[in-house]
Amino acid sequence: MKKMKRSSLFLLALVLSGSVMFARQRQIEFTEYDLDNGLHVILHEDHSTPIVSVSVMYHVGSKNEQPDRTGFAHFFEHLMFEGTENIPRGEYSRYVEKSGGTLNANTSADRTYYYEILPSNQLEMGLWLESERMLHAKVDSMGIATQKQVVIEEKKQNYDNRPYGSMLIEVMKRAFKEHPYRWTTIGDPDHIRAAKDEEFRHFYDQFYVPDNAVLVIAGDIEPEKTRQLVQKYFGDIPSAEGEIYRPDVVEPPLGGEVRDTVYDNIQVPLILHAYRTPAMGTEDYYALEMLSTLLADGQSSRLYKSLVDEQQIAMQVSSFPLPFRDPSVSIVLALPNMGKDTEELEQAMIAEIEKVKNNLIDEKEFQKLKNKFENDIISSKTRVAGIANDLARYYTYFGDTDMINSELDKYMSVTREDIKRVANKYYTEDNRVVLYYLPESQKK
Repeated sequence: MKKMKRSSLFLLALVLSGSVMFARQRQIEFTEYDLDNGLHVILHEDHSTPIVSVSVMYHVGSKNEQPDRTGFAHFFEHLMFEGTENIPRGEYSRYVEKSGGTLNANTSADRTYYYEILPSNQLEMGLWLESERMLHAKVDSMGIATQKQVVIEEKKQNYDNRPYGSMLIEVMKRAFKEHPYRWTTIGDPDHIRAAKDEEFRHFYDQFYVPDNAVLVIAGDIEPEKTRQLVQKYFGDIPSAEGEIYRPDVVEPPLGGEVRDTVYDNIQVPLILHAYRTPAMGTEDYYALEMLSTLLADGQSSRLYKSLVDEQQIAMQVSSFPLPFRDPSVSIVLALPNMGKDTEELEQAMIAEIEKVKNNLIDEKEFQKLKNKFENDIISSKTRVAGIANDLARYYTYFGDTDMINSELDKYMSVTREDIKRVANKYYTEDNRVVLYYLPESQKK
């Protein structure tokens, strides 16, 4: 490979530096408004590529379910692809695929999200598809019966028969006693089996309504023409007839460590700590997310360097907060090396957390941490799909769409002292669930 001259390297550095500065300073421009039926609409114009993202986020997740009918929000994520009064069963996805586009959906505890990425000349088709889903979805016996089998089988494959697959289920039911976060989006198959067709129709009628949704259209669009199309396809959809159910549950403090053992069809044990933490958007959440990254994100993280590289008592470590709208948990876990004692590994995990609680991280490590968050947040805004998702999420969760332009500042304002403070405040013994996953063969 031919070597670059110093002058060329310097020029390249300037160009790259300018690109980063431009990306950091770039504001995501958007317009937003409400239709008469309550549908919130957000438009983001970007002509850099001839594609458009059409997405709808419904403000319904597993926390909107009843304790004896869990799994409904996730069930509907599947059912909404069955077809509508005007789209034959099984044909919904084919409209998008034949146009050279892609589509998908996902469900969390707080919302359900549907999207299509299409050539921009197919915008009208995308709006028609989503309006059909909102107004004319087939919530009939055939579709319900089909999707019952699908989601029950998914539970078996992805949770029951997968090593450590029940981890979040086991964590959340111990971390919460009152809040509906105590069950996960997959729900209980017995609830799905027992539910009658009219219960599913009631769920659809209550939550799949324009005043419980935000429509985001991002990409190569003409705003005025797009407004006209939005009115054409969504303007006549009726609002909710009754009150949209919103749980208002304040979970009491954990009140002491919860420690338990789960026996699973695994070969390698797993040690997990789940700490109760505040909601997304709170001041402490940003510091806690940075703490989680500091501990176990990548091979240069605290836990990896200490437990995997230096002490060689762990083969893998991980740490992640659950990004929920209400108070949630942050998880730290480790898998021991073969022959290593699980209790020794747990004490080593705790020791590394204690270091963060007792000492400020050094400036170099802190700057690296900030750089990672800055890069990740900027990168998420380089594609229309990521922008659309963020616009929908900030509006749905916080009622403040412009957080797309201000949230980076919240991360950048976190200090070394903040990270130490939240570690001491939340990563405490009486505020955690401890689970030992052990092989079935060790069960007495």
